[in-house]
Amino acid sequence: MHPVVIVLAAGQGSRFAGTGHKLEQSLGGSTVLGRTLAAALATQLRVIVVCTPALAPLVRRSVAARDTVVLPEDGPHGMGRSIAAGVTAAASAPGWLILPGDMPLVQPASIRAVAASLSQDPVVFAQYRGQRGHPVGFSSELYSELIALQGDEGARRLLMRFAAQPVVVDDPGVLMDIDTASDLDRARAQSSPTPTT
Repeated sequence: MHPVVIVLAAGQGSRFAGTGHKLEQSLGGSTVLGRTLAAALATQLRVIVVCTPALAPLVRRSVAARDTVVLPEDGPHGMGRSIAAGVTAAASAPGWLILPGDMPLVQPASIRAVAASLSQDPVVFAQYRGQRGHPVGFSSELYSELIALQGDEGARRLLMRFAAQPVVVDDPGVLMDIDTASDLDRARAQSSPTPTT
């Protein structure tokens, strides 16, 4: 069995000042979320997406309904709640890779490298030029901690409690998320038509 990639797409994207949700913005012949999902799916690992009802139709263009976890639009579900929901949906997995949906330039090879490292360490993360990025991987021994996460803190305290190990990758995409319109402009300037494997 292999780790499962959990793509987080249930946030409100409130820092993005453009028209519409940031994950629906066009990018490289797809959308921000579409590009992130394409990279995750290209790994051949199972992909589970945690999203809101508004984004579910976009998600289901790429991911089967059984692998889509739809959280209530108005629920108090920050990143922690999203991670818990995704991990619960794949409870029998040997580990989970947490990948925010707004990271469209991450490469499949980087995701695979983090997945492979989970067999040696319980907590791993992609690192580019000394900077911590995504995905972040957790082995199954952290299941009970992950499903108890709530609010916006995400898994940060788990990274501090356990000795998280870096997985060095040659991929600046592991650092680049889309929070603002200028982030999106920068991603458009750097994006190729499809993620490379």
